[in-house]
Amino acid sequence: MQRFGEKLRTLRTRRGMTLRELAAALGYASYSYLGLLEIGKRKPTTDVTMKVAAFFNVTTDQLLWDHLELEEEERE
Repeated sequence: MQRFGEKLRTLRTRRGMTLRELAAALGYASYSYLGLLEIGKRKPTTDVTMKVAAFFNVTTDQLLWDHLELEEEERE
């Protein structure tokens, strides 16, 4: 789970989103918690893990298991 923040940042930047935009999309009033997740200062709650997985259409396993990589973004 140590790579959760790295994976979150990758997913967010692939979409071209700021932390503020992602926080709003996930229903959070503040983006500071997400920022702390990205830099590894906080551990994700079950709720945020589920929301991130659903929003980015990835599995919770991909987010939480360090040995599993995110799939490459599909190119059109």
